[in-house]
Amino acid sequence: MHTLSLPRRRGVLAVLIAFHILIIIASNYLVQLPMSIFGWQTTWGAFSFPFIFLATDLTVRLLGKTSARQVISRVMLPALVASYVVSVLFQEGAFRGLGSLTQFNEFVLRISLASFVAYVLGQFLDIQVFDKLRRLPQWWVAPSLSTVFGNLLDTYAFFSVAFWQSSNAFMAEHWLEIATVDYVIKLAVSLVLFVPLYGLLLNGIMRFIAGNKPATV
Repeated sequence: MHTLSLPRRRGVLAVLIAFHILIIIASNYLVQLPMSIFGWQTTWGAFSFPFIFLATDLTVRLLGKTSARQVISRVMLPALVASYVVSVLFQEGAFRGLGSLTQFNEFVLRISLASFVAYVLGQFLDIQVFDKLRRLPQWWVAPSLSTVFGNLLDTYAFFSVAFWQSSNAFMAEHWLEIATVDYVIKLAVSLVLFVPLYGLLLNGIMRFIAGNKPATV
């Protein structure tokens, strides 16, 4: 493994922090938009959030567990505030106007707090599992299993905090079904698309660090 210079390491961390915040904001917006797949209820957020696990696993592999935890720690509060603001402005997919920010919105606040709790729990579990397995010769084992367990905790923590006995009658009634379908979709997207993408990105990054010399994951 090639060591990144301090300026480059700081640059990578800054990009990762911004990326995490962007995905959390997008996911908190998309989770308010229900959809149906083969008769099962889920949300569009199931397709966006796996990007975070991809970024976290690459961070652990390239920079170590400590750096990955730094990203999570620096993302938590800005993401909470930004998620609330964006979700209030665009509640249920419709722009509510700047005046909506002057009114307390309990429904959106629950979603933002749920995202905060789920993100912290899911990401720290993902980091822990990945770090334990990343030295195995089979490069795909660590990102696969960390995604399985991290997404499991993240998904059910989020939906239970956000929608159990919610003021939104549809989500209050269907949150467990939606969470289960959401988790299955996340796993399918992650294992079929993001784990191979992880391998490609890691190989490409290590080639770049090594000065375009061949590298393996």
